[in-house]
Amino acid sequence: MLELLAPAGNMDKLKTAIYYGADACYFAGTKYGLRAYAGNFTDEDLIESVDYAHSLGKKAYVTVNIIAHNVDFAEMEEYIKFLHKIKVDAVIVADVGIISLIRRVCPELDVHVSTQANITNKYSAKFFCDMGVKRLVLARELSVAEIKEIREYIPQDVEIEAFVHGAMCISYSGRCLLSNYLCNRDSNKGACVQACRWEYTIHEKSRDNEEYPIYEDSRGTYILNSKDLNMLAHIQELYDAGVTSLKIEGRMKSVYYVATVVNAYRRAIDMLGTNKSVAPLLEELNKTSHRNYTTGFYYGSNNKECLESSTPVQTHEFMAVVLGPGKDGRVLIEQRNRFKVGDVLEVLSPTDTFNKQIEVTPMLNEKGEEVVDALGVQQKLYLKTKLKLQAGDILRKKI
Repeated sequence: MLELLAPAGNMDKLKTAIYYGADACYFAGTKYGLRAYAGNFTDEDLIESVDYAHSLGKKAYVTVNIIAHNVDFAEMEEYIKFLHKIKVDAVIVADVGIISLIRRVCPELDVHVSTQANITNKYSAKFFCDMGVKRLVLARELSVAEIKEIREYIPQDVEIEAFVHGAMCISYSGRCLLSNYLCNRDSNKGACVQACRWEYTIHEKSRDNEEYPIYEDSRGTYILNSKDLNMLAHIQELYDAGVTSLKIEGRMKSVYYVATVVNAYRRAIDMLGTNKSVAPLLEELNKTSHRNYTTGFYYGSNNKECLESSTPVQTHEFMAVVLGPGKDGRVLIEQRNRFKVGDVLEVLSPTDTFNKQIEVTPMLNEKGEEVVDALGVQQKLYLKTKLKLQAGDILRKKI
Protein backbone atom coordinates (compact mmCIF):
# COMPACT_ATOMS: atom_id res chain seq x y z
CA MET A 1 0.00 0.00 0.00
CA LEU A 2 1.43 3.35 -1.08
CA GLU A 3 1.08 6.31 1.25
CA LEU A 4 0.61 9.79 -0.21
CA LEU A 5 2.32 12.24 2.15
CA ALA A 6 1.52 15.93 1.81
CA PRO A 7 2.96 19.14 3.28
CA ALA A 8 0.97 21.26 5.72
CA GLY A 9 2.36 24.70 6.48
CA ASN A 10 -0.74 25.60 8.48
CA MET A 11 -4.13 24.20 9.46
CA ASP A 12 -5.84 25.35 6.26
CA LYS A 13 -3.26 23.51 4.15
CA LEU A 14 -3.57 20.40 6.29
CA LYS A 15 -7.33 20.28 5.79
CA THR A 16 -6.87 20.93 2.07
CA ALA A 17 -4.32 18.12 1.71
CA ILE A 18 -6.56 15.63 3.46
CA TYR A 19 -9.64 16.71 1.50
CA TYR A 20 -7.82 16.16 -1.79
CA GLY A 21 -6.61 12.69 -0.88
CA ALA A 22 -3.47 12.71 1.27
CA ASP A 23 -3.05 9.67 3.52
CA ALA A 24 -0.78 11.61 5.88
CA CYS A 25 0.56 15.11 6.43
CA TYR A 26 3.84 16.40 7.80
CA PHE A 27 4.15 19.70 9.60
CA ALA A 28 6.13 21.47 12.31
CA GLY A 29 5.63 23.08 15.66
CA THR A 30 7.06 26.51 16.31
CA LYS A 31 10.50 25.09 17.04
CA TYR A 32 12.94 22.40 15.85
CA GLY A 33 11.55 22.29 12.29
CA LEU A 34 13.21 23.22 8.99
CA ARG A 35 10.57 25.68 7.81
CA ALA A 36 10.75 28.44 10.40
CA TYR A 37 8.89 30.84 8.10
CA ALA A 38 5.96 28.59 7.30
CA GLY A 39 2.78 29.19 9.31
CA ASN A 40 3.65 26.26 11.56
CA PHE A 41 1.67 25.14 14.59
CA THR A 42 1.49 26.20 18.20
CA ASP A 43 1.16 23.44 20.77
CA GLU A 44 -2.61 23.94 20.72
CA ASP A 45 -2.57 23.79 16.91
CA LEU A 46 -0.58 20.56 17.03
CA ILE A 47 -3.17 18.95 19.30
CA GLU A 48 -6.00 20.09 17.02
CA SER A 49 -4.19 18.95 13.86
CA VAL A 50 -3.33 15.50 15.14
CA ASP A 51 -6.87 14.98 16.41
CA TYR A 52 -8.30 16.20 13.10
CA ALA A 53 -6.13 13.85 11.03
CA HIS A 54 -6.90 10.90 13.26
CA SER A 55 -10.65 11.62 13.15
CA LEU A 56 -10.49 11.01 9.40
CA GLY A 57 -8.24 7.96 9.61
CA LYS A 58 -5.16 9.88 8.44
CA LYS A 59 -1.68 10.16 9.96
CA ALA A 60 0.22 13.15 11.30
CA TYR A 61 4.01 13.44 11.33
CA VAL A 62 5.82 16.30 13.06
CA THR A 63 9.26 17.53 11.98
CA VAL A 64 12.04 17.83 14.55
CA ASN A 65 14.66 17.88 11.82
CA ILE A 66 17.03 20.74 12.59
CA ILE A 67 20.77 20.09 12.60
CA ALA A 68 21.02 20.55 16.35
CA HIS A 69 23.63 22.33 18.48
CA ASN A 70 24.11 21.80 22.21
CA VAL A 71 21.84 24.69 23.14
CA ASP A 72 18.95 23.18 21.17
CA PHE A 73 18.62 20.30 23.63
CA ALA A 74 17.70 22.45 26.64
CA GLU A 75 13.92 22.10 26.20
CA MET A 76 13.80 19.33 23.62
CA GLU A 77 13.09 16.48 26.02
CA GLU A 78 9.85 18.08 27.19
CA TYR A 79 8.84 18.79 23.61
CA ILE A 80 9.41 15.16 22.61
CA LYS A 81 7.31 13.99 25.56
CA PHE A 82 4.59 16.41 24.52
CA LEU A 83 4.52 15.06 20.95
CA HIS A 84 4.30 11.53 22.27
CA LYS A 85 1.47 12.51 24.63
CA ILE A 86 -0.66 14.01 21.84
CA LYS A 87 -0.13 10.82 19.83
CA VAL A 88 1.66 12.06 16.73
CA ASP A 89 2.22 9.09 14.44
CA ALA A 90 5.94 9.80 14.06
CA VAL A 91 8.57 12.50 14.34
CA ILE A 92 10.86 13.30 11.42
CA VAL A 93 14.45 13.64 12.66
CA ALA A 94 17.83 14.22 11.02
CA ASP A 95 20.21 14.42 14.00
CA VAL A 96 21.44 11.20 15.63
CA GLY A 97 21.65 13.03 18.96
CA ILE A 98 17.93 13.77 18.79
CA ILE A 99 17.19 10.19 17.76
CA SER A 100 19.18 8.99 20.76
CA LEU A 101 17.19 11.33 23.02
CA ILE A 102 13.88 10.04 21.67
CA ARG A 103 14.94 6.43 22.12
CA ARG A 104 15.78 7.22 25.75
CA VAL A 105 12.78 9.30 26.82
CA CYS A 106 10.01 8.00 24.50
CA PRO A 107 11.12 4.67 23.06
CA GLU A 108 7.58 3.95 21.78
CA LEU A 109 7.54 7.06 19.59
CA ASP A 110 8.14 6.20 15.94
CA VAL A 111 11.06 7.99 14.27
CA HIS A 112 11.34 8.78 10.57
CA VAL A 113 14.87 9.70 9.53
CA SER A 114 14.78 12.97 7.57
CA THR A 115 16.27 13.46 4.12
CA GLN A 116 18.59 15.91 5.92
CA ALA A 117 20.42 12.88 7.28
CA ASN A 118 21.69 12.29 3.72
CA ILE A 119 21.11 8.55 3.48
CA THR A 120 22.73 7.64 0.17
CA ASN A 121 23.86 4.05 0.75
CA LYS A 122 22.63 0.81 2.25
CA TYR A 123 25.18 0.83 5.07
CA SER A 124 24.10 4.16 6.52
CA ALA A 125 20.50 3.03 6.01
CA LYS A 126 21.21 -0.08 8.07
CA PHE A 127 22.89 2.06 10.76
CA PHE A 128 19.67 4.01 11.28
CA CYS A 129 17.64 0.80 11.20
CA ASP A 130 19.79 -0.51 14.05
CA MET A 131 18.79 2.61 16.02
CA GLY A 132 15.21 1.40 15.91
CA VAL A 133 13.73 3.85 13.42
CA LYS A 134 10.45 3.18 11.65
CA ARG A 135 11.14 4.86 8.30
CA LEU A 136 13.97 6.23 6.16
CA VAL A 137 13.40 9.35 4.07
CA LEU A 138 16.11 8.81 1.50
CA ALA A 139 18.34 11.52 0.03
CA ARG A 140 17.05 12.99 -3.22
CA GLU A 141 20.36 12.22 -4.91
CA LEU A 142 19.58 8.49 -5.22
CA SER A 143 18.59 6.60 -8.34
CA VAL A 144 15.70 4.16 -8.52
CA ALA A 145 18.24 1.32 -8.77
CA GLU A 146 20.03 2.48 -5.59
CA ILE A 147 16.74 2.65 -3.71
CA LYS A 148 16.03 -0.94 -4.68
CA GLU A 149 19.44 -2.02 -3.35
CA ILE A 150 18.76 -0.29 -0.04
CA ARG A 151 15.32 -1.89 0.18
CA GLU A 152 16.82 -5.35 -0.27
CA TYR A 153 19.52 -4.72 2.35
CA ILE A 154 17.50 -3.37 5.27
CA PRO A 155 14.84 -5.10 7.43
CA GLN A 156 11.47 -5.41 5.72
CA ASP A 157 9.63 -3.74 8.59
CA VAL A 158 11.50 -0.45 8.03
CA GLU A 159 9.65 1.74 5.56
CA ILE A 160 11.15 3.82 2.75
CA GLU A 161 9.92 7.30 1.89
CA ALA A 162 10.98 9.25 -1.18
CA PHE A 163 10.28 12.72 -2.52
CA VAL A 164 8.25 12.71 -5.71
CA HIS A 165 7.30 16.32 -6.33
CA GLY A 166 8.33 19.90 -5.66
CA ALA A 167 11.30 22.20 -5.27
CA MET A 168 14.79 20.76 -4.89
CA CYS A 169 17.73 22.35 -3.12
CA ILE A 170 20.90 23.08 -5.07
CA SER A 171 22.88 21.79 -2.08
CA TYR A 172 23.17 18.17 -1.06
CA SER A 173 19.80 17.01 0.31
CA GLY A 174 19.12 20.46 1.67
CA ARG A 175 22.26 20.88 3.77
CA CYS A 176 23.14 24.41 2.73
CA LEU A 177 25.35 27.23 4.02
CA LEU A 178 24.54 29.84 1.39
CA SER A 179 21.63 31.44 3.25
CA ASN A 180 23.61 31.55 6.50
CA TYR A 181 26.65 33.06 4.81
CA LEU A 182 24.78 35.77 2.93
CA CYS A 183 22.01 36.66 5.38
CA ASN A 184 22.85 35.04 8.71
CA ARG A 185 19.71 32.91 8.39
CA ASP A 186 20.60 29.27 8.96
CA SER A 187 19.03 26.83 6.50
CA ASN A 188 19.84 23.98 8.84
CA LYS A 189 17.80 25.65 11.59
CA GLY A 190 14.80 26.26 9.35
CA ALA A 191 15.46 29.87 8.36
CA CYS A 192 16.51 29.48 4.72
CA VAL A 193 16.23 32.68 2.72
CA GLN A 194 16.37 30.67 -0.54
CA ALA A 195 19.41 32.50 -1.83
CA CYS A 196 19.70 29.91 -4.60
CA ARG A 197 16.57 31.44 -6.17
CA TRP A 198 18.10 34.92 -6.50
CA GLU A 199 19.42 36.44 -9.71
CA TYR A 200 23.19 36.26 -10.15
CA THR A 201 25.87 37.61 -12.46
CA ILE A 202 29.49 36.55 -12.96
CA HIS A 203 32.53 38.76 -12.32
CA GLU A 204 35.90 38.32 -14.00
CA LYS A 205 38.62 38.90 -11.39
CA SER A 206 40.82 41.27 -13.40
CA ARG A 207 37.94 43.53 -14.48
CA ASP A 208 36.78 45.48 -11.47
CA ASN A 209 33.24 46.78 -11.40
CA GLU A 210 32.21 44.78 -14.44
CA GLU A 211 29.45 42.22 -14.12
CA TYR A 212 28.23 39.86 -16.79
CA PRO A 213 24.74 38.40 -16.74
CA ILE A 214 24.30 34.81 -17.90
CA TYR A 215 21.18 35.21 -19.99
CA GLU A 216 18.50 32.64 -19.43
CA ASP A 217 15.11 34.23 -19.90
CA SER A 218 13.45 37.63 -19.95
CA ARG A 219 13.10 37.78 -16.17
CA GLY A 220 16.64 37.08 -15.08
CA THR A 221 19.34 34.52 -14.46
CA TYR A 222 19.15 31.84 -11.82
CA ILE A 223 22.39 29.90 -12.09
CA LEU A 224 21.93 28.08 -8.78
CA ASN A 225 18.26 27.29 -9.27
CA SER A 226 17.05 23.72 -9.71
CA LYS A 227 14.06 22.60 -11.68
CA ASP A 228 11.14 21.11 -9.75
CA LEU A 229 10.93 17.37 -9.22
CA ASN A 230 8.04 15.56 -10.91
CA MET A 231 7.73 11.78 -10.68
CA LEU A 232 4.01 11.40 -11.34
CA ALA A 233 4.61 9.28 -14.44
CA HIS A 234 6.98 6.95 -12.55
CA ILE A 235 5.04 5.98 -9.42
CA GLN A 236 4.93 2.30 -10.35
CA GLU A 237 8.72 2.19 -10.72
CA LEU A 238 9.22 3.73 -7.29
CA TYR A 239 6.76 1.27 -5.77
CA ASP A 240 8.51 -1.66 -7.46
CA ALA A 241 11.82 -0.41 -6.03
CA GLY A 242 10.40 -0.61 -2.50
CA VAL A 243 9.17 2.90 -1.78
CA THR A 244 6.13 2.87 0.51
CA SER A 245 5.54 6.61 0.99
CA LEU A 246 5.49 9.27 -1.74
CA LYS A 247 6.38 12.69 -0.36
CA ILE A 248 5.32 16.02 -1.83
CA GLU A 249 7.48 19.04 -0.96
CA GLY A 250 5.90 22.39 -0.19
CA ARG A 251 5.07 23.57 3.34
CA MET A 252 5.71 27.13 2.12
CA LYS A 253 3.48 26.69 -0.94
CA SER A 254 -0.12 27.91 -1.35
CA VAL A 255 -3.36 26.11 -0.61
CA TYR A 256 -3.98 26.03 -4.36
CA TYR A 257 -0.61 24.33 -4.94
CA VAL A 258 -1.31 21.71 -2.26
CA ALA A 259 -4.78 20.99 -3.65
CA THR A 260 -3.61 20.70 -7.26
CA VAL A 261 -0.60 18.47 -6.62
CA VAL A 262 -2.20 16.21 -4.02
CA ASN A 263 -5.25 15.73 -6.23
CA ALA A 264 -3.08 14.72 -9.21
CA TYR A 265 -0.96 12.25 -7.27
CA ARG A 266 -3.98 10.77 -5.48
CA ARG A 267 -5.63 10.06 -8.81
CA ALA A 268 -2.40 8.68 -10.28
CA ILE A 269 -1.91 6.30 -7.34
CA ASP A 270 -5.49 5.12 -7.62
CA MET A 271 -4.92 4.41 -11.34
CA LEU A 272 -2.05 1.98 -10.69
CA GLY A 273 -2.82 -1.42 -12.17
CA THR A 274 -5.26 0.02 -14.71
CA ASN A 275 -4.72 0.90 -18.34
CA LYS A 276 -5.60 4.57 -17.82
CA SER A 277 -3.13 7.18 -19.00
CA VAL A 278 -1.70 9.69 -16.53
CA ALA A 279 -1.11 12.24 -19.32
CA PRO A 280 -4.08 14.43 -18.29
CA LEU A 281 -2.74 14.48 -14.73
CA LEU A 282 0.66 15.63 -15.97
CA GLU A 283 -1.15 18.60 -17.49
CA GLU A 284 -2.76 19.22 -14.10
CA LEU A 285 0.66 19.83 -12.57
CA ASN A 286 1.20 22.72 -14.99
CA LYS A 287 -1.85 24.49 -13.62
CA THR A 288 -0.17 25.61 -10.40
CA SER A 289 3.08 27.51 -9.86
CA HIS A 290 6.13 25.45 -10.80
CA ARG A 291 9.53 25.61 -12.42
CA ASN A 292 10.34 23.41 -15.38
CA TYR A 293 10.11 19.78 -14.36
CA THR A 294 12.78 17.11 -13.99
CA THR A 295 13.06 13.57 -12.67
CA GLY A 296 16.12 14.70 -10.72
CA PHE A 297 18.61 11.95 -9.93
CA TYR A 298 16.20 9.02 -10.15
CA TYR A 299 17.54 7.93 -13.52
CA GLY A 300 21.21 8.77 -13.15
CA SER A 301 23.40 11.17 -11.20
CA ASN A 302 24.72 12.88 -14.36
CA ASN A 303 21.37 14.43 -15.13
CA LYS A 304 22.69 18.00 -15.49
CA GLU A 305 19.51 19.25 -17.12
CA CYS A 306 17.92 19.49 -13.68
CA LEU A 307 20.05 22.59 -12.98
CA GLU A 308 19.00 24.59 -16.04
CA SER A 309 15.91 26.18 -14.64
CA SER A 310 13.60 29.13 -15.11
CA THR A 311 11.30 31.29 -13.05
CA PRO A 312 7.98 29.81 -11.87
CA VAL A 313 5.14 29.51 -14.36
CA GLN A 314 1.55 28.23 -14.29
CA THR A 315 -1.33 27.91 -16.74
CA HIS A 316 -4.24 28.53 -14.34
CA GLU A 317 -4.99 30.91 -11.50
CA PHE A 318 -6.87 30.33 -8.22
CA MET A 319 -10.14 32.28 -8.45
CA ALA A 320 -12.28 31.12 -5.53
CA VAL A 321 -12.85 28.42 -2.95
CA VAL A 322 -16.25 26.83 -2.35
CA LEU A 323 -17.53 27.34 1.19
CA GLY A 324 -20.75 25.33 0.89
CA PRO A 325 -24.21 25.15 -0.65
CA GLY A 326 -26.42 28.19 -1.11
CA LYS A 327 -30.01 28.53 -2.31
CA ASP A 328 -31.76 28.41 -5.67
CA GLY A 329 -29.01 26.51 -7.50
CA ARG A 330 -26.18 28.61 -6.11
CA VAL A 331 -23.08 27.82 -4.07
CA LEU A 332 -21.34 30.08 -1.60
CA ILE A 333 -17.79 30.89 -2.66
CA GLU A 334 -14.99 33.08 -1.37
CA GLN A 335 -13.09 35.07 -3.98
CA ARG A 336 -9.29 34.86 -4.27
CA ASN A 337 -8.61 36.66 -7.56
CA ARG A 338 -10.68 38.85 -9.85
CA PHE A 339 -13.18 37.26 -12.22
CA LYS A 340 -16.39 38.49 -13.83
CA VAL A 341 -19.55 37.52 -15.65
CA GLY A 342 -18.72 35.64 -18.85
CA ASP A 343 -15.52 34.10 -17.52
CA VAL A 344 -15.22 30.32 -17.60
CA LEU A 345 -14.12 28.74 -14.32
CA GLU A 346 -12.76 25.21 -14.01
CA VAL A 347 -13.46 23.02 -10.97
CA LEU A 348 -10.64 21.44 -8.96
CA SER A 349 -12.16 18.74 -6.78
CA PRO A 350 -11.54 15.20 -5.54
CA THR A 351 -15.09 14.38 -6.73
CA ASP A 352 -16.53 13.71 -10.19
CA THR A 353 -16.91 17.45 -10.80
CA PHE A 354 -13.12 17.58 -11.34
CA ASN A 355 -12.25 19.73 -14.40
CA LYS A 356 -15.87 20.52 -15.20
CA GLN A 357 -16.55 24.11 -16.17
CA ILE A 358 -18.86 26.92 -15.08
CA GLU A 359 -19.62 30.01 -17.14
CA VAL A 360 -20.04 32.85 -14.68
CA THR A 361 -23.46 34.52 -14.67
CA PRO A 362 -24.49 37.43 -12.42
CA MET A 363 -23.63 36.58 -8.83
CA LEU A 364 -25.16 37.72 -5.55
CA ASN A 365 -23.32 39.14 -2.55
CA GLU A 366 -24.33 38.42 1.04
CA LYS A 367 -26.84 41.28 0.91
CA GLY A 368 -28.56 39.75 -2.11
CA GLU A 369 -27.21 42.42 -4.45
CA GLU A 370 -26.19 41.49 -7.99
CA VAL A 371 -22.44 41.35 -8.71
CA VAL A 372 -20.99 41.17 -12.23
CA ASP A 373 -17.31 41.69 -11.34
CA ALA A 374 -15.72 39.98 -8.31
CA LEU A 375 -13.35 42.70 -7.15
CA GLY A 376 -13.52 42.48 -3.36
CA VAL A 377 -10.71 40.82 -1.46
CA GLN A 378 -12.01 37.45 -0.21
CA GLN A 379 -15.52 38.60 -1.06
CA LYS A 380 -18.23 36.04 -0.33
CA LEU A 381 -20.52 35.48 -3.31
CA TYR A 382 -23.32 33.19 -4.40
CA LEU A 383 -22.49 31.63 -7.78
CA LYS A 384 -25.09 29.88 -9.93
CA THR A 385 -24.19 26.38 -11.16
CA LYS A 386 -25.83 23.04 -11.85
CA LEU A 387 -22.74 21.20 -10.58
CA LYS A 388 -22.81 19.59 -7.15
CA LEU A 389 -19.89 21.39 -5.57
CA GLN A 390 -18.89 20.97 -1.95
CA ALA A 391 -16.88 22.84 0.65
CA GLY A 392 -13.16 22.71 -0.21
CA ASP A 393 -13.59 22.60 -3.97
CA ILE A 394 -11.58 25.23 -5.83
CA LEU A 395 -12.47 27.29 -8.88
CA ARG A 396 -9.66 28.29 -11.21
CA LYS A 397 -9.31 30.09 -14.54
CA LYS A 398 -6.94 29.62 -17.44
CA ILE A 399 -4.45 32.48 -17.63
